[in-house]
Amino acid sequence: MEKAVTFEEVLGLAKRLSPLDKVRLIKRIAPEIEQELVAAQPRPRRSLWGLCAGLGPAPSAEEIDRARREDGL
Repeated sequence: MEKAVTFEEVLGLAKRLSPLDKVRLIKRIAPEIEQELVAAQPRPRRSLWGLCAGLGPAPSAEEIDRARREDGL
């Protein structure tokens, strides 16, 4: 079984690269990181206003008052 490579080990190896190889490493790994970040973003949530809008028209003030009277509130 392979041993997991730690961040510190990778950082130590990266520091030993030439400046040109460091740039090449960044150019190669940056697109992968970007794709992972985009994939990990949560889907946008619908607002509660949008959810309620699909329920039909809101009750009028009179309807609310009538319902309160009927419930004894």
